[in-house]
Amino acid sequence: MKTTTISKGGQLSVPADVRHRWATRNVVIEDRGRAIVVRPVPDDPIGAAIGSLNAPGITSTRARATAREEEAIAETSKATRR
Repeated sequence: MKTTTISKGGQLSVPADVRHRWATRNVVIEDRGRAIVVRPVPDDPIGAAIGSLNAPGITSTRARATAREEEAIAETSKATRR
């Protein structure tokens, strides 16, 4: 964990080792009420996203079958409560 100070002008310094690790000059600051989250944003968001959805995952056929199974379970549950 790193500690830093917010300047009078509202600037926040990110330590060099953290900046180099994430290799970006842009961040998103999210106020979550009880915490502030600082997340890196890629300098080239399009380039960073290329191929990110190319991993194997659930097929549309399997997703539809799962949805049908869940609907059948819900209908059975409704019928038994009546």
